[in-house]
Amino acid sequence: MRSNRAKMRAGVSMAATLPMLAGALALGIPAAHAAGNPGRDTLAGTKPAWATAKADKGATADSNQVSARVYLAGRDAAGLAAYAKAVSDPSSASYGKYLGAQQAQARFGATEAQVAAVKSWLTSAGLEVTGVTRHYVSVSGDVSAVERAFGTQLHNYAKGAKIYRAPAKAASAPDGLNGAVLTVTGLDNAPHKATHSDTLPPPDAVFKNSGPFSSYYGSNVATTLPDAYGGKIPYAVQGYTGKQLRAAYGAGGYTGKGVRVAITDAYASPTIAYDAATYAKKHGDAAYTSGQLRQVLPKKYAHTEECGAAGWYGEETLDVEAVHAVAPAANITYVGGASCYDDDLLDSLSKVVDGHLADIVSNSWGSIEAAQTPDLAAAYDQVFQFGAVEGIGFYFSSGDNGDEVANTGTKQVDTPANSAWVTAVGGTSLAIGKGDKYLWETGWGTEKATLSADGKSWTDFPGAFTSGAGGGTSATVAEPYYQQGVVPAALATANSAAGNRVVPDISAIADPNTGFKVGQTQTFPDGSQRYSEYRLGGTSLAAPVIAAVQALAQQARGGKAIGFANPSIYAKYGTKAYHDVTDNPTGSGLAVARVDYANSFDDSGGLLTSVRTLGADSSLQAVKGYDDVTGVGTPAGGYVESYRRR
Repeated sequence: MRSNRAKMRAGVSMAATLPMLAGALALGIPAAHAAGNPGRDTLAGTKPAWATAKADKGATADSNQVSARVYLAGRDAAGLAAYAKAVSDPSSASYGKYLGAQQAQARFGATEAQVAAVKSWLTSAGLEVTGVTRHYVSVSGDVSAVERAFGTQLHNYAKGAKIYRAPAKAASAPDGLNGAVLTVTGLDNAPHKATHSDTLPPPDAVFKNSGPFSSYYGSNVATTLPDAYGGKIPYAVQGYTGKQLRAAYGAGGYTGKGVRVAITDAYASPTIAYDAATYAKKHGDAAYTSGQLRQVLPKKYAHTEECGAAGWYGEETLDVEAVHAVAPAANITYVGGASCYDDDLLDSLSKVVDGHLADIVSNSWGSIEAAQTPDLAAAYDQVFQFGAVEGIGFYFSSGDNGDEVANTGTKQVDTPANSAWVTAVGGTSLAIGKGDKYLWETGWGTEKATLSADGKSWTDFPGAFTSGAGGGTSATVAEPYYQQGVVPAALATANSAAGNRVVPDISAIADPNTGFKVGQTQTFPDGSQRYSEYRLGGTSLAAPVIAAVQALAQQARGGKAIGFANPSIYAKYGTKAYHDVTDNPTGSGLAVARVDYANSFDDSGGLLTSVRTLGADSSLQAVKGYDDVTGVGTPAGGYVESYRRR
């Protein structure tokens, strides 16, 4: 689990964790017949990789209670995946021929007979059906009943320093169900969460930036600080505003009018309406019209302490304010999860699809690929495919830890950005000059060195890697067709000769040192709660910025939904639609000076002065052409207009 609080303190917002996997199972491939278990179909991926013989601590007690979800494959899982691809591919005759939510369900969803058969099977094994949706049947019961139902034994396994329950072999379902079951989740009880109780806690403690600042890149040079890369460097910007970002990414006269963007996170900020309205007024963004910002929230919340509920408030605030700043006329629907756990986040995404609440969905949460489990991947990708069929596109931040080596010791990508059915959004450092002129971008990757005690040098310059845009090659997800011919072979084949998915697809501003100004009600040291502003970044910023740009593009397209955008994004590769981002756009090293409050609030605890090198993203590099930091690049002046011609 990522620490929200730690990220906020660094000026980086990348809430949450979510383990899952995208691959063959997610493409609607039917379950295999269970070898040595006649009359059963194996539910592939239901035994987690960490449940090894070496880690086995013996059988789970029969009396232990289990809650699980049995996800329904629907009447045509392979057809769903095929149609999702066809309507998303600009070269397909079916491109843009989306189905309504009810049409999609009628064509691909589970039948009443399938649901009845699944319920009968589960209850006959001794399980209690606790809920039924169009996506799954939830059940509960003791271990012995679960083992009867799913044809496996549940054992306890060591995972790190803790013990968790998991199947000793992959679960299975009766073949008499004729493939009605997609997968089952909940048989293992390791935490599956991304980052509330019925009463939400107050906002997190206040975080503020110290000055000096630049109002635009380079406007305030740190003349009294030591040189870096052969010269004086500017102070970090105070935080870009919507006007500056719209100019940088080619908004033109488009505002997102007539387009609705959904945002999913866990929980919900109790002050979002006030904060968003106050921020818009202070920074010259259009005032919200009646009903322009709405929330769809669960009846109750859970796991608030465990998930750090208040840490999600800043995430929602960032997402909402960034979308409105770039697409001020777009409607915004915030869909909050009941907790940071996969089941609840998945329910939020399902609400968007089942009710077609928006055409564009921004999601600023994720986890490392090593934490994935294929059972949840199948459930998530089915929702993404239903979304694609309806003309809904999902945008996921790629992560804030670069190649993840410094964070986990292993080079890997983040998930769900690794899914072949979502648009992974990477991050950049953005320089906007005087008059809102776009100057350049680098791949976001920061190295930090501090000011020496005598103030005459930077200690250990350029310092250690602190954060950067997530990216790289998936170890598990096959290379999607839309990346072939664009992604360099050396990247695609880094983990498999056959080629794998590479992250990200597209990118936007993420570096907190060239970040976005956010306004949020926070808790001050005296216990009061009041509105305050601070600079924030992370690919949690990049995702809603790209979602907002897509709203502009959809408006330019006459309002017709773009849907799952990756085939279209890659079809524009190499054109004037993109800024081709590299790590060294000026030909010399780039850095900014930053001054922070030691106590994150005021100067009573002293000031911390540092130099932040830009464009140093762990082992990842932003180079000419496609790269695993910025994907195909960032939207240029021609990007939004390119949709108008279609």
